[in-house]
Amino acid sequence: MSAGVDSGPDAGTDATTRFFEPGSVSWKVIGHPVALIGGLRALIIQTMHPLAMAGVAQYSDFRRDPLKRLRGTSAYVASVVFGDRETALAAAARVKKVHERVRGIDPVTGKQFSADDPETMLWVHCTEVHSFLAAYRAYAGHLTHAERDRYLAEQVVAAELIGLPRAMVPDSVASYRRYFADVRPQLCVSDTATATIDFVARPRLSARTALDLRLAAWTFGPAAVAIVPRDLRRLGGLPERSRRELPLRAINNVAWRVAPLLGHLPVLSTVLDGWAIRMVGETTVKLALHQVRARDPRVGSRPRSHR
Repeated sequence: MSAGVDSGPDAGTDATTRFFEPGSVSWKVIGHPVALIGGLRALIIQTMHPLAMAGVAQYSDFRRDPLKRLRGTSAYVASVVFGDRETALAAAARVKKVHERVRGIDPVTGKQFSADDPETMLWVHCTEVHSFLAAYRAYAGHLTHAERDRYLAEQVVAAELIGLPRAMVPDSVASYRRYFADVRPQLCVSDTATATIDFVARPRLSARTALDLRLAAWTFGPAAVAIVPRDLRRLGGLPERSRRELPLRAINNVAWRVAPLLGHLPVLSTVLDGWAIRMVGETTVKLALHQVRARDPRVGSRPRSHR
């Protein structure tokens, strides 16, 4: 049984219980704002799997409306990790319904793709889960090896919710390392993938996009690139290291450690909440930020209504 979670997504019927409890490492990692950077890192790496990229290219409007994609993904992750069982199961059911429609032929390999293919789902799951961990370790704080193992074991339940069998899913640092080594020969970068990676690394948002959101994108994109593994940077045509990277890491390390502590100031708390809602949506803020605040006095006051 994974630490911090029950034995599987069907265990228990009480909607007040959760798959992930407040004491879990998942709450610690995914409840931190740097999870946004992890999500962008995941997108960069996910594009390098041709069948996963084919689904994004043919069915997603990510480049036209990146905030819509960010809000949708954030709401799903928050529902699973911070919601009660009923909320998590409903979110997973919606995702599986969408996956049923995403299928076609990948123009790069000529192979059929479908979003509900177990290998593709596993790739998306592993890159996302691992990227949240990478962002936390780079910009938020230290985790022991045991905590990292526990986090990855906890996240097996998230994979089960979308239909993956437990035995298929890596559940430790060592098994993740083996999984990524096994998949590495399958990775390649198409022209569409290159365009998507470039959009994340060097976002060009409309002038109509609010200035604070554009500034966030210009900060988060390079921060995500900075924690992509070196060999995947080379594959994706990204610089192995840039002159901006060390200052960027230093700034992010300070900013992301200080930001959660500012919530105890009512004015700043309100400003940060408003920005977060516009960035990732109200659902995510209610489930994630407010859930964490309610249990950690260092992060600020009790939840307030934004209606």
